[in-house]
Amino acid sequence: MTLKQNIPLKAFNSFACDINAKYFTTIQSNQDIEVAFDWFKQNNTPYLVLGSGSNILFTKEVEALVLKMEIKGIQKTNETASAVYLSVGAGENWHHFVSYCVQKGWGGIENLSLIPGTVGAAPIQNIGAYGVEVKETIEKITAFDTHTGEWVTLNKLDCDFGYRNSLFKKEKNRYIISKVDFCLQKQPKLRTDYGAIREVLHQKEIQNPSLEDISNAVVLIRTQKLPDPKKLGNAGSFFKNPTISKSQFETLKIKNDDIMAFPISDTEYKLAAGWLIEHCGWKGVKKGHIGCFEKQALVIVNYGNGTGKEILAFSEEIIQSVFQKFGVLLEKEVNVY
Repeated sequence: MTLKQNIPLKAFNSFACDINAKYFTTIQSNQDIEVAFDWFKQNNTPYLVLGSGSNILFTKEVEALVLKMEIKGIQKTNETASAVYLSVGAGENWHHFVSYCVQKGWGGIENLSLIPGTVGAAPIQNIGAYGVEVKETIEKITAFDTHTGEWVTLNKLDCDFGYRNSLFKKEKNRYIISKVDFCLQKQPKLRTDYGAIREVLHQKEIQNPSLEDISNAVVLIRTQKLPDPKKLGNAGSFFKNPTISKSQFETLKIKNDDIMAFPISDTEYKLAAGWLIEHCGWKGVKKGHIGCFEKQALVIVNYGNGTGKEILAFSEEIIQSVFQKFGVLLEKEVNVY
């Protein structure tokens, strides 16, 4: 293990927050994880696994050992007439993996195109977009359990997946994911029922879309709606879409006839957080270096040299504003350090 000290992390987080890591090392194999584990255990130092830094907000210096995950590789482990099974390194770029599968004709994750991050981070957040969640394709996960010092294999049920949630979020800093195994379909059922995707396909006069058509449509939508982190610091959607009771929804509907929501059960509705934020007047608002993106209210952006504390304070103002107007408490999707 090559250990570095006092390393700037500005280039390693999509908000471009200018903070330092007390200790820093790259992880390129399972053995590297074991060596790092021995080091932070012997030195009584906390650790932080960092993928591409696209879903984290740093609000303070990192007094820990940062493990920059760089385990790569996409390996086919099994194949049937209808499916293909892949084992993928946690450090693989997520969109690169999606594009690889689309080109091979393996379906199931094409709706998750252009989501920033790494493969190892995908199950932690149970990333989702345009009617698809990554849990639908995950078979198992290989991870190092820092509580026991042992390697474990966790199946889908073990991972306790929920909306933007998983075992790995509930038991923070316990597991270090090294690879994720997926099952993708050779004759997939394409998910084109999401309005924005339907609209793009209609505009392009595509009646029988391919996997590539779906992926390209998603890339186009995301490119048009979301800022490029390389040009404008952000972490995509900052807030989760809140779930409320049917009775609460019906009460809100009386005063807000155009409220965006959809039923997820007989007793619950999921609200569009972006709609709530926009109708509180935040869309396009800028305070100092921080603002709410002009094209998508769910996205908080760092326009210059804003700090993590400033971004966090801005988000808390939005949360308070939405709660006062609608009685709905927004929850952050971004991990705050």
